[in-house]
Amino acid sequence: MPMAEHMPLNYLRSFTRPERTDQSNRRLGRCLAFIAGAANAGGFIAVGQYTSHMSGVVSALADNLSLGETGLVVAGLSSLLAFMTGAATSAIMINWGRRRGAQSEYALPLLLEAALLLFFGLLGANLEQDRILFVPATVALLCFVMGLQNAMITKISKAEIRTTHMTGLVTDVGIELGKLVYWNATKDAPGMKAVKADRAKLALLASLLGMFFIGGIAGAMGFKYVGFVATIPLSAMLVMLAVVPLVDDLVGQRR
Repeated sequence: MPMAEHMPLNYLRSFTRPERTDQSNRRLGRCLAFIAGAANAGGFIAVGQYTSHMSGVVSALADNLSLGETGLVVAGLSSLLAFMTGAATSAIMINWGRRRGAQSEYALPLLLEAALLLFFGLLGANLEQDRILFVPATVALLCFVMGLQNAMITKISKAEIRTTHMTGLVTDVGIELGKLVYWNATKDAPGMKAVKADRAKLALLASLLGMFFIGGIAGAMGFKYVGFVATIPLSAMLVMLAVVPLVDDLVGQRR
């Protein structure tokens, strides 16, 4: 079969195959930032809480503990533990696949995330019937999903890319902007290197921030106008990113 006929599959395969390049990491990071932004915004519309970062959760946990709000403390701990468990699950799945030489070692957490986002849609459809039961379950589920995804992209990029929370990313953007506008005086100490921004890194960080923002808009609009059906295209995107390496493994086993 001509190489051209393999190109779409090779392109999809490049997102999550074990052999990594900077280009494939960036492409995957942008896609996942979009999905995280959409899920985070949709989750806020559904349950009134952002679930992609733990800074606010830990701060609220400390506040509620000092105020004696036991119920809110338990809810905060549940969110924290769910995010941590999601990250641990991602690490377990990746290491399990790696030790078996699987092509899908990075694809497996994304397939699980796709399934859980669909489950989030099912939970969300029941929110109005019993919010006391389904809201805490939905928050914990989304925190688990965010931990799962963040650990996956952290491992795949060797901690260079984060997609579920923007605090560190915005900090890095600020650092590179500071370097970009820094004036290199001629009177600097002898041997001192000029301060230069890493423009490639700045472009990557800006693109991740932009994709998270665009995903947030898409998620908010989707949940506002079509409801929890908006989880279906997000899940479909994740499956597209992950399915080819999984098929490679299945084909390899049959041989």
